[in-house]
Amino acid sequence: MSGSDRDLVLALRAELAGIDPARACDRRAEAVGLSSGRTIREGPVTRLILRLRRELDRDTAGHVDGSHAGNEGSAAFDWDASPEHCRMAWLRGLFLARGSLSLAGGRTHLEFVVDPAEAVPLARRLTAAGLPASARVRRGRGVVTWKNGDTIGLFLRRIGAGGTLLELEARQVSRALRGDLNRVINAESANLQRSVGAAGRQMAAIDELTASGELAEQPYVVRSVAEARRETPESTLSELAERLGLHRSAVQRALERLERLALLPPDERRRPRRHSVRRATNDAEARAGRPLA
Repeated sequence: MSGSDRDLVLALRAELAGIDPARACDRRAEAVGLSSGRTIREGPVTRLILRLRRELDRDTAGHVDGSHAGNEGSAAFDWDASPEHCRMAWLRGLFLARGSLSLAGGRTHLEFVVDPAEAVPLARRLTAAGLPASARVRRGRGVVTWKNGDTIGLFLRRIGAGGTLLELEARQVSRALRGDLNRVINAESANLQRSVGAAGRQMAAIDELTASGELAEQPYVVRSVAEARRETPESTLSELAERLGLHRSAVQRALERLERLALLPPDERRRPRRHSVRRATNDAEARAGRPLA
């Protein structure tokens, strides 16, 4: 994760730690969530713990300082009996104590690391709150994970990370736009390389057939396309077609014919083979009102 991403995550945690709930029940719920944590050394979160200490009763006060890794506080929170605002306050505390957010590689990943027995119940609670999460045991610890950016954004918004979330979403949009732009540029570059390669082959074929005198024996449309290609080798098929007043497919067929002829040995380019093709081409030109070859 880059330095700017780490700074954004720290700003997010500081914003959450700076929230001062108006309801006493929310402050107690957040304190219970924080009591499930490890040792916390972040200044904003430590100050939050000290601010909420007085909201806990004597049984849970010893855990709020974040110096214990047990989950007594998690077990003490009655999720089913608590209103939505208390649930979100508890989740905010739990995220500050047990959560982590990663933005590495442009992918958003949020997880809670809890005791193994708490992973599945926590995932069920989140799913019931409209935030479906996956739970597993990793190296002896329970891990509850989100990898969906929309779900993570919804969770952070619901627990109060409004300001930093806007910056996070702006970065995600910027990364998506850069990715789309890179894909477009790569596609255009590949198309340009193919077009340059095709034009080079066509010019080589036109030069060879001109030197052998065989270009002059080709139908009118083929000669016209060859001349237009020679004059503007950088033109696309559509541009050649517009210039000559032809369909793009007719220009493409004429150029493919020139390439095929140039690849044939000279003794296989003779008139008997071309006669039927020329006659068919002349018939088509006559139907279109064009001069015959």
